[in-house]
Amino acid sequence: MAQNSALVMRLLASSVVVANRAGKIIRDVMSRGDLGIVEKGKNDLQTEADRSAQRCIIASLSQQFPDIAIIGEEGTQNPEVPSDWIVTDSDHSILSMQCPNDYKKIETKDVVVWVDPLDGTSEYTQGFLDHVTVLIGLSIKGKALGGVIHQPYYNYKVEPESTGRTIWGLVGLGVGGFLPQQPPQGKTIVTVTRSHSDALVQAALEALHPDETIRVGGAGNKVLLLMEGRAHTYVFASKGCKKWDTCAPEAVLTAMGGKLTDIHGSSYNYEKTVEHPNSRGVLATAKGVDHESILKKIPESVKNKFP
Repeated sequence: MAQNSALVMRLLASSVVVANRAGKIIRDVMSRGDLGIVEKGKNDLQTEADRSAQRCIIASLSQQFPDIAIIGEEGTQNPEVPSDWIVTDSDHSILSMQCPNDYKKIETKDVVVWVDPLDGTSEYTQGFLDHVTVLIGLSIKGKALGGVIHQPYYNYKVEPESTGRTIWGLVGLGVGGFLPQQPPQGKTIVTVTRSHSDALVQAALEALHPDETIRVGGAGNKVLLLMEGRAHTYVFASKGCKKWDTCAPEAVLTAMGGKLTDIHGSSYNYEKTVEHPNSRGVLATAKGVDHESILKKIPESVKNKFP
């Protein structure tokens, strides 16, 4: 079945299973107790879980799709991995679906895979495990159109033996792995960074006059709040976010009817030659929320900081 499916469907189906395996690696590292923390920069940590999960993802996808460009947060690493980290299986429920016409002729040169092996590293080291996600984003001709978001610790407080949850989306096809919800009407709930705030981030937040603010870690986790109907808007007036943070979340959010742009309302380009930082900030809105009306509330004094 797999070989008869379009490239995009095969890549998405493989990424779902690979993300699950990366999630197990993340849990295994935590269970051993030695996180192997390295400080890459100010407020920028890396653990053994980040490194190992990325090696698993890149080695697995490279073996199946050797000609596709893959860009991971943790840079170039030793490609050798234990044999049980190599994933060759695919999600057959995705392979059984009809590929949207727009993707049937997509070639490997049109695709870039953006990988954040452990989004929410700071939270991972501090024990906020439900903030952690594995992100595999598929950009097609520069647009974030497919994505996988795996939560290694989904519902772990209720089910300690949980193996997590995996959500996927493809623009033009839809989403899977969860039940999309729209946020409540008559109020504004905004999600924002838990640990990377400054005056600009706060100014953008206050301009939205939220009834409630949810401060959590991880871009993937914050976009999940939008998709689950727990928040209306995610705003981050900062240059701290990267393409691997937003590619998968943007694709899944868009596939269910939401929107993610920069602070000016423009889409980011995810081609392999672009700069990695999202230098114009991030604004995302849930399905049913008027993205333009939220954009208009962001002060020009804030927008001017992100030319």
